[in-house]
Amino acid sequence: MSEAVFMMVLLIAACGAGTLGALTGLGGGVVIVPLLVLAFGVDLRYAVGASLVAVIATSCGSAPSFLRSGAANLRMGMLLESTTVIGAVLGAIIAAWISTTAITYIFVAALMYSAIATLQTPRPNPLDVPPDPMATRLQLDSIMPGSAGAAPLPYATRRVPAAMLVMALAGVLSALVGIGGGILKVLAMDRLMRMPFKASTATSNFMLMVTAGASAGIYLHRGQIDPRLAGPVALGAAGGSILGAMLVARISVRPLRIIFAIVVVASGLEMLRRTIWGGA
Repeated sequence: MSEAVFMMVLLIAACGAGTLGALTGLGGGVVIVPLLVLAFGVDLRYAVGASLVAVIATSCGSAPSFLRSGAANLRMGMLLESTTVIGAVLGAIIAAWISTTAITYIFVAALMYSAIATLQTPRPNPLDVPPDPMATRLQLDSIMPGSAGAAPLPYATRRVPAAMLVMALAGVLSALVGIGGGILKVLAMDRLMRMPFKASTATSNFMLMVTAGASAGIYLHRGQIDPRLAGPVALGAAGGSILGAMLVARISVRPLRIIFAIVVVASGLEMLRRTIWGGA
Protein backbone atom coordinates (compact mmCIF):
# COMPACT_ATOMS: atom_id res chain seq x y z
CA MET A 1 0.00 0.00 0.00
CA SER A 2 1.42 3.37 -1.03
CA GLU A 3 1.70 6.16 1.51
CA ALA A 4 -0.96 8.23 -0.28
CA VAL A 5 -3.46 5.34 -0.20
CA PHE A 6 -2.56 4.62 3.42
CA MET A 7 -3.32 8.22 4.44
CA MET A 8 -6.58 8.27 2.46
CA VAL A 9 -7.80 5.09 4.13
CA LEU A 10 -6.89 6.54 7.52
CA LEU A 11 -8.73 9.75 6.66
CA ILE A 12 -11.94 7.93 5.72
CA ALA A 13 -11.82 5.59 8.72
CA ALA A 14 -11.16 8.46 11.12
CA CYS A 15 -14.11 10.37 9.64
CA GLY A 16 -16.41 7.47 10.55
CA ALA A 17 -14.86 7.22 14.01
CA GLY A 18 -15.32 10.95 14.60
CA THR A 19 -18.98 10.76 13.61
CA LEU A 20 -19.63 7.89 16.02
CA GLY A 21 -17.69 9.67 18.75
CA ALA A 22 -19.83 12.79 18.44
CA LEU A 23 -23.08 10.79 18.35
CA THR A 24 -22.26 8.76 21.46
CA GLY A 25 -20.18 11.29 23.43
CA LEU A 26 -17.48 8.64 23.93
CA GLY A 27 -14.91 10.02 21.50
CA GLY A 28 -13.55 8.29 18.41
CA GLY A 29 -10.58 6.70 20.17
CA VAL A 30 -12.47 3.49 20.93
CA VAL A 31 -12.51 2.87 17.16
CA ILE A 32 -9.27 4.56 16.09
CA VAL A 33 -6.88 2.71 18.42
CA PRO A 34 -8.05 -0.82 17.43
CA LEU A 35 -8.11 0.27 13.77
CA LEU A 36 -4.48 1.40 13.86
CA VAL A 37 -3.29 -1.61 15.86
CA LEU A 38 -5.26 -4.37 14.13
CA ALA A 39 -5.63 -3.13 10.55
CA PHE A 40 -2.36 -1.23 10.10
CA GLY A 41 -0.03 -2.90 12.61
CA VAL A 42 0.80 0.34 14.44
CA ASP A 43 2.54 0.08 17.81
CA LEU A 44 0.01 0.58 20.61
CA ARG A 45 1.77 3.60 22.12
CA TYR A 46 1.87 5.40 18.76
CA ALA A 47 -1.77 4.45 18.16
CA VAL A 48 -2.66 6.02 21.51
CA GLY A 49 -0.72 9.17 20.61
CA ALA A 50 -2.52 9.51 17.25
CA SER A 51 -5.85 8.83 18.95
CA LEU A 52 -5.30 11.61 21.48
CA VAL A 53 -4.72 14.07 18.63
CA ALA A 54 -7.87 12.76 16.94
CA VAL A 55 -9.87 13.17 20.15
CA ILE A 56 -8.77 16.81 20.32
CA ALA A 57 -9.86 17.30 16.70
CA THR A 58 -13.18 15.53 17.33
CA SER A 59 -13.94 17.72 20.32
CA CYS A 60 -12.91 20.92 18.52
CA GLY A 61 -15.15 19.98 15.60
CA SER A 62 -18.29 19.18 17.59
CA ALA A 63 -17.99 21.46 20.64
CA PRO A 64 -18.94 24.76 18.91
CA SER A 65 -22.21 23.26 17.70
CA PHE A 66 -23.07 21.90 21.14
CA LEU A 67 -22.19 25.23 22.79
CA ARG A 68 -24.24 27.27 20.32
CA SER A 69 -27.27 25.05 20.84
CA GLY A 70 -26.97 25.32 24.62
CA ALA A 71 -26.79 21.53 25.05
CA ALA A 72 -23.29 21.63 26.59
CA ASN A 73 -23.12 22.92 30.18
CA LEU A 74 -20.10 25.24 30.00
CA ARG A 75 -19.85 25.88 33.76
CA MET A 76 -20.04 22.17 34.49
CA GLY A 77 -17.40 21.31 31.91
CA MET A 78 -14.93 23.88 33.21
CA LEU A 79 -15.35 22.68 36.80
CA LEU A 80 -14.99 18.98 36.04
CA GLU A 81 -11.95 19.54 33.84
CA SER A 82 -10.04 20.81 36.88
CA THR A 83 -9.70 17.23 38.15
CA THR A 84 -9.71 15.54 34.73
CA VAL A 85 -6.56 17.38 33.64
CA ILE A 86 -4.73 16.30 36.80
CA GLY A 87 -5.69 12.69 36.04
CA ALA A 88 -4.62 13.03 32.40
CA VAL A 89 -1.14 14.27 33.31
CA LEU A 90 -0.78 11.51 35.91
CA GLY A 91 -1.94 8.87 33.42
CA ALA A 92 0.54 10.02 30.77
CA ILE A 93 3.36 9.68 33.29
CA ILE A 94 2.17 6.21 34.35
CA ALA A 95 1.98 5.11 30.69
CA ALA A 96 5.76 5.44 30.38
CA TRP A 97 6.34 2.99 33.24
CA ILE A 98 3.97 0.11 32.46
CA SER A 99 4.20 -2.46 29.69
CA THR A 100 2.34 -2.44 26.40
CA THR A 101 0.61 -5.66 27.48
CA ALA A 102 -0.77 -4.01 30.61
CA ILE A 103 -2.00 -1.05 28.55
CA THR A 104 -3.71 -3.49 26.17
CA TYR A 105 -5.58 -5.18 29.03
CA ILE A 106 -6.71 -1.79 30.36
CA PHE A 107 -7.81 -0.75 26.89
CA VAL A 108 -9.78 -3.96 26.28
CA ALA A 109 -11.55 -3.53 29.62
CA ALA A 110 -12.44 0.05 28.63
CA LEU A 111 -13.74 -1.18 25.26
CA MET A 112 -16.01 -3.76 26.88
CA TYR A 113 -17.39 -1.25 29.33
CA SER A 114 -17.97 1.29 26.55
CA ALA A 115 -20.01 -1.29 24.63
CA ILE A 116 -22.17 -1.96 27.70
CA ALA A 117 -22.58 1.74 28.49
CA THR A 118 -23.51 2.52 24.88
CA LEU A 119 -26.39 0.02 24.90
CA GLN A 120 -27.83 1.03 28.28
CA THR A 121 -30.96 3.17 28.18
CA PRO A 122 -30.51 6.36 30.24
CA ARG A 123 -32.73 6.52 33.31
CA PRO A 124 -35.21 9.41 33.51
CA ASN A 125 -33.98 12.40 35.45
CA PRO A 126 -35.72 12.46 38.90
CA LEU A 127 -37.34 15.76 39.77
CA ASP A 128 -38.02 15.09 43.47
CA VAL A 129 -34.37 14.89 44.62
CA PRO A 130 -32.89 18.14 45.98
CA PRO A 131 -29.92 19.59 44.04
CA ASP A 132 -26.40 19.36 45.35
CA PRO A 133 -25.49 22.37 47.57
CA MET A 134 -22.19 22.73 45.73
CA ALA A 135 -24.00 22.78 42.38
CA THR A 136 -26.33 25.48 43.65
CA ARG A 137 -23.49 27.68 44.93
CA LEU A 138 -21.58 27.34 41.65
CA GLN A 139 -24.74 27.81 39.53
CA LEU A 140 -24.25 24.53 37.68
CA ASP A 141 -27.95 23.89 37.05
CA SER A 142 -29.04 24.53 33.48
CA ILE A 143 -31.70 23.97 30.81
CA MET A 144 -31.53 21.38 28.07
CA PRO A 145 -32.94 22.92 24.86
CA GLY A 146 -35.91 21.09 23.37
CA SER A 147 -35.69 19.45 19.95
CA ALA A 148 -38.34 18.51 17.36
CA GLY A 149 -40.94 20.67 19.07
CA ALA A 150 -40.22 19.39 22.59
CA ALA A 151 -40.19 21.83 25.48
CA PRO A 152 -36.85 22.83 27.09
CA LEU A 153 -35.93 20.66 30.10
CA PRO A 154 -34.60 22.42 33.24
CA TYR A 155 -32.33 20.18 35.30
CA ALA A 156 -30.51 20.28 38.62
CA THR A 157 -27.18 18.51 39.11
CA ARG A 158 -26.28 16.28 42.05
CA ARG A 159 -23.27 14.61 43.73
CA VAL A 160 -20.71 17.02 42.27
CA PRO A 161 -17.74 15.97 44.51
CA ALA A 162 -18.21 12.28 43.60
CA ALA A 163 -18.38 13.18 39.92
CA MET A 164 -15.12 15.14 40.18
CA LEU A 165 -13.36 12.02 41.50
CA VAL A 166 -14.70 9.96 38.60
CA MET A 167 -13.46 12.67 36.24
CA ALA A 168 -9.94 12.27 37.62
CA LEU A 169 -10.12 8.55 36.75
CA ALA A 170 -11.40 9.52 33.29
CA GLY A 171 -8.28 11.62 32.81
CA VAL A 172 -6.01 8.72 33.77
CA LEU A 173 -7.88 6.41 31.38
CA SER A 174 -7.62 8.96 28.57
CA ALA A 175 -3.85 9.22 28.88
CA LEU A 176 -3.29 5.47 29.16
CA VAL A 177 -5.37 4.27 26.23
CA GLY A 178 -6.14 7.37 24.14
CA ILE A 179 -9.95 7.31 24.24
CA GLY A 180 -10.56 10.74 25.77
CA GLY A 181 -12.20 9.37 28.94
CA GLY A 182 -15.67 9.96 27.48
CA ILE A 183 -16.88 6.62 28.83
CA LEU A 184 -16.44 7.67 32.46
CA LYS A 185 -17.43 11.28 31.79
CA VAL A 186 -20.83 10.35 30.43
CA LEU A 187 -21.21 7.85 33.28
CA ALA A 188 -20.48 10.53 35.88
CA MET A 189 -22.79 13.15 34.40
CA ASP A 190 -25.64 10.82 33.46
CA ARG A 191 -25.60 8.33 36.34
CA LEU A 192 -24.13 10.31 39.23
CA MET A 193 -25.09 13.91 38.49
CA ARG A 194 -28.41 12.95 36.81
CA MET A 195 -28.01 15.33 33.89
CA PRO A 196 -30.14 14.64 30.79
CA PHE A 197 -28.32 12.21 28.52
CA LYS A 198 -27.92 14.59 25.58
CA ALA A 199 -26.58 17.28 27.92
CA SER A 200 -24.10 14.71 29.27
CA THR A 201 -22.83 13.72 25.82
CA ALA A 202 -22.64 17.35 24.66
CA THR A 203 -20.69 18.43 27.74
CA SER A 204 -18.43 15.38 27.41
CA ASN A 205 -17.61 16.33 23.80
CA PHE A 206 -16.74 19.85 24.93
CA MET A 207 -14.42 18.52 27.66
CA LEU A 208 -12.56 15.97 25.55
CA MET A 209 -10.23 18.50 23.91
CA VAL A 210 -8.84 19.65 27.27
CA THR A 211 -8.43 16.13 28.64
CA ALA A 212 -6.68 14.77 25.56
CA GLY A 213 -4.58 17.91 25.16
CA ALA A 214 -3.15 17.58 28.67
CA SER A 215 -1.75 14.10 27.97
CA ALA A 216 -0.99 14.56 24.24
CA GLY A 217 1.70 17.09 25.14
CA ILE A 218 3.55 14.45 27.14
CA TYR A 219 3.26 11.88 24.34
CA LEU A 220 4.61 14.49 21.91
CA HIS A 221 7.55 15.18 24.21
CA ARG A 222 8.35 11.45 24.25
CA GLY A 223 8.23 11.29 20.44
CA GLN A 224 5.19 8.98 20.41
CA ILE A 225 3.05 11.10 18.07
CA ASP A 226 3.83 10.37 14.39
CA PRO A 227 2.62 13.20 12.09
CA ARG A 228 2.01 10.69 9.27
CA LEU A 229 -0.56 8.96 11.49
CA ALA A 230 -1.86 11.87 13.52
CA GLY A 231 -2.38 14.22 10.55
CA PRO A 232 -4.93 12.26 8.47
CA VAL A 233 -6.53 10.79 11.60
CA ALA A 234 -7.09 14.27 13.08
CA LEU A 235 -8.48 15.69 9.84
CA GLY A 236 -10.88 12.80 9.36
CA ALA A 237 -12.00 12.83 12.98
CA ALA A 238 -12.65 16.58 12.89
CA GLY A 239 -14.82 16.28 9.78
CA GLY A 240 -16.69 13.33 11.22
CA SER A 241 -17.32 15.08 14.52
CA ILE A 242 -18.89 18.07 12.74
CA LEU A 243 -21.19 15.69 10.87
CA GLY A 244 -22.05 13.83 14.08
CA ALA A 245 -22.90 17.04 15.93
CA MET A 246 -25.27 18.00 13.09
CA LEU A 247 -26.94 14.58 13.08
CA VAL A 248 -27.29 13.94 16.81
CA ALA A 249 -30.60 15.82 17.18
CA ARG A 250 -32.06 14.57 13.88
CA ILE A 251 -31.59 10.80 13.77
CA SER A 252 -32.23 7.81 15.97
CA VAL A 253 -28.87 6.74 17.34
CA ARG A 254 -30.05 3.37 18.70
CA PRO A 255 -29.10 1.33 15.56
CA LEU A 256 -25.75 3.11 15.46
CA ARG A 257 -25.15 2.28 19.11
CA ILE A 258 -25.75 -1.42 18.43
CA ILE A 259 -23.32 -1.42 15.48
CA PHE A 260 -20.83 0.58 17.55
CA ALA A 261 -21.02 -1.94 20.41
CA ILE A 262 -20.53 -4.92 18.09
CA VAL A 263 -17.47 -3.37 16.43
CA VAL A 264 -15.97 -2.36 19.78
CA VAL A 265 -16.43 -5.84 21.33
CA ALA A 266 -15.02 -7.60 18.26
CA SER A 267 -12.01 -5.27 18.22
CA GLY A 268 -11.39 -5.79 21.92
CA LEU A 269 -11.53 -9.59 21.64
CA GLU A 270 -9.13 -9.56 18.69
CA MET A 271 -6.66 -7.32 20.54
CA LEU A 272 -6.90 -9.64 23.55
CA ARG A 273 -6.34 -12.72 21.37
CA ARG A 274 -3.24 -11.21 19.78
CA THR A 275 -1.85 -10.17 23.15
CA ILE A 276 -2.32 -13.62 24.72
CA TRP A 277 -1.54 -15.92 21.80
CA GLY A 278 0.19 -13.60 19.36
CA GLY A 279 0.01 -13.89 15.61
CA ALA A 280 -2.03 -12.09 13.02
